[in-house]
Amino acid sequence: MASNDGNKFIVLGAGVIGLSTALTLREAYPSADITTVAKHFPGDRSIEYTSPWAGANWSSMATDNGVLESYDRVTFNRFAKMVGEGLGGEDGGVVGLGRMGLTAIFDAKIEDVGILSPATGKLWYEELVGGMRYLEKNELPEGAVFGLDFKSTFRLNTQVYLNWLQDQVIRKDIKTVRRHYPSIKAMLKDFPDTTALINCSALGSLHLKDVKDTNMYPTRGQTILVAEPKKPIKRMYLRTPKRIDPTVTYVFPRPNGGGVILGGSRQDNDWSGEPDMELAQTIMERCCELCPELGRPEDLQVISHNVGLRPTRTGGTRIELERWADGTPVVHNYGHAGAGYQSSW
Repeated sequence: MASNDGNKFIVLGAGVIGLSTALTLREAYPSADITTVAKHFPGDRSIEYTSPWAGANWSSMATDNGVLESYDRVTFNRFAKMVGEGLGGEDGGVVGLGRMGLTAIFDAKIEDVGILSPATGKLWYEELVGGMRYLEKNELPEGAVFGLDFKSTFRLNTQVYLNWLQDQVIRKDIKTVRRHYPSIKAMLKDFPDTTALINCSALGSLHLKDVKDTNMYPTRGQTILVAEPKKPIKRMYLRTPKRIDPTVTYVFPRPNGGGVILGGSRQDNDWSGEPDMELAQTIMERCCELCPELGRPEDLQVISHNVGLRPTRTGGTRIELERWADGTPVVHNYGHAGAGYQSSW
């Protein structure tokens, strides 16, 4: 047990953002008293708990030429460090994280699809992913305008990765408390003398009585987990009219025998946790057309139909320090929408 240096930190939320935040705090404050408080932890399969339902991969959506790009860069480098240290690898390693190339196909001109940073007119992460090349015309499917092939980015098995994060939290002497609070004020009553509270409650920030961030809303996403085909899929695939679009199609093979995730959809302000089977059929058809290695839709071995609610926020991610009435610093860290994993560190 590490000796307490007098600092007492509380992290509200145990999704990928909350757990990564707790571990980052431990790195900065090796002997502090740190507690993660949440209603849901890894292993839970609730519609209220977004992280297990993610795709998930590193494919930056940031184009601000600023902090959002920097969040993604920090996380990419952290993932690379994990793989370099042998924690991840082609097979996923102990963290469920592996490198893999990505082929992205777009159905509009590059200046219209929202992948270039307006301030620079460039794709900011080209060097980070080891370079890219434009697909030749004969490599493009019918109707596509252009395509990019990225040499090396990351894919994740969310179940393995979340469990690893929680294991690290426990190993590093971070307490975990499963409890639900209606407000931050009520929570601070149970944790007196808190040095700082970090609010990583995602969509929960809409419901906390003293936060009640009405800029928060769900973006419903639906995916299908299928068995790995006999012919290995050697790349991730994505096709979309623009970078963020309701009709985006993606195929993400997961490491650690995690199957293949097929997606997707984006439905704003939809709280439904029930799979839409007509949409599922459409997703399977689109994915099989995009990735022939999958075979025919009727031959897919469906493991599960999944629905998750991305914590989206009008105005973007909230990273902000707020001084509570009793003087306690509260740092808000939520509203990452579909970028939770790739900006988590």
